[in-house]
Formats: sequence, C-alpha cells, structure tokens
Amino acid sequence: MTDIIKETTAVVAELLEGSSLRRGDLVVVGCSSSEVIGGAIGKNSSPETGKIIFDTLYKIFSEHGIYIAAQCCEHLNRAIIMESEIAQNRGYERVNVVPFPKAGGSFATAAYNAFKDPFAAESIKADAGIDIGGTLIGMHLRPVAVPLRINQRTIGAANVVCARTRPRLIGGQRAHYDENLMK
Repeated sequence: MTDIIKETTAVVAELLEGSSLRRGDLVVVGCSSSEVIGGAIGKNSSPETGKIIFDTLYKIFSEHGIYIAAQCCEHLNRAIIMESEIAQNRGYERVNVVPFPKAGGSFATAAYNAFKDPFAAESIKADAGIDIGGTLIGMHLRPVAVPLRINQRTIGAANVVCARTRPRLIGGQRAHYDENLMK
C-alpha cells in the first residue's frame, strides 16, 4: 500500500504542476480499485484500496483548496459524490443514491463516508480529472478537455490518465487570447 500512496501522490503532483487549478476548483476522479490491485474493472472491488487512494487525494487537494468529486461506477450510471458545499455553489441537482463497494465502487464509497456532507449528482463539469483504471471520466469534464501527459502512468496495476480543461477559444483568425488561460 505504500507504493500506491507514493504513486497517487506523484500523479496529483504532476496534475497540479501541469494545470492551472486554483482554490475552489473541482477535480473529478474515477478509480477502479479492482484495476489497481490487478483485477478486472468491476470484479474485485477493494474497500481498503479505494480508501487509501481517496484519503491520499483528499489530503493533497484539500491542502490546495481544491475540491474532489468521486465518480461512481457504471452500476450507478457514473453518478458523482462530492461535498455539498461545492455542489450547491455550482448549482448541481441532488440525486438520491448511496454508493457501496459493489454498486458505486470502493473509491466512491470511501468518498461518501469521508465527506462531512456528501452530495450525489448525476453529472458535473469539473475543471480537471484523474482516471485510474479506465473509468471514463470524460463525461464529467468541462467541454474543452486537454490530455495531460504525466510520467507516473500507473497506480498499482491500473493505468492512469489525467486531463485539464481550458475555456473555449472563440473569435477566429483575428482573435487574441489570454495565454494564462491556455495552461
């Protein structure tokens, strides 16, 4: 488990370095604990692994004032679990579901149990994302998602893909853009 904590920490460090996340931003994370421990997604849910990864991510993101949203598995239609504070600030509509390891996943269950006031939503538009094990988080990112190449490409046995988002570029050939928003 020490390696999983180190690898998770490295992924977050690279995401923070390669994006322009600020206090108050929201990062969606999909995590297959099954994939992390070397199994097939949805087949070997590991509550211990889900909790360790969530706790590591939550600690680091909280230190930066960044919110985390946990994507549930396909059995809950990839619903999102987050703190009520960020959900209400962004105007997300609440749905009624409580994840558990075999329906929602171990990672989302850990998030639900850790949050002070958990809130479930059907969909969100996050500012960045981490996909651990092929959980397909793209549906929960803002419209212009940009893949972020990272060196730490695995957590345990699971592949990791990160993305940041940026505002849409409008105006065409004559337009000028704020380079700070391109990062």
